[in-house]
Amino acid sequence: MKKLFTLLFSLLFTASVFAGEFPDITITDLKKAIEDKKVTVIDVNGSDSWKSGHVPTAIDFDAAGDKLAAQLPKDKGALVVAYCGGPSCGAYKAAAVKAKELGYTNVKHLAAGISGWKKAGEKTEAGK
Repeated sequence: MKKLFTLLFSLLFTASVFAGEFPDITITDLKKAIEDKKVTVIDVNGSDSWKSGHVPTAIDFDAAGDKLAAQLPKDKGALVVAYCGGPSCGAYKAAAVKAKELGYTNVKHLAAGISGWKKAGEKTEAGK
């Protein structure tokens, strides 16, 4: 029972730490950052979804695999934004945590996700 309690506590603690660790970025602010070429965007929806349509310039997290670091900017203070399906999706955390582990200090989350991006009428890019 003690082990179960310890496991549950550590999971809750980890979830609460990560929940507030990555601030949200609005669609408007992300769109501006993309236009200004001041952001690296990471799509965590899977390669099939990425191929069918992703936020412009977004990296396919699944396809990047161990080579993600090579696709991120040299400046560890540069803006990195991760997103997944929408507000109830937590898959973005895999990319956000990975960027943080690689030393990036300005990691944000597009909570609206690809569904919010499309709902806002923003254009997507198809992958190859």
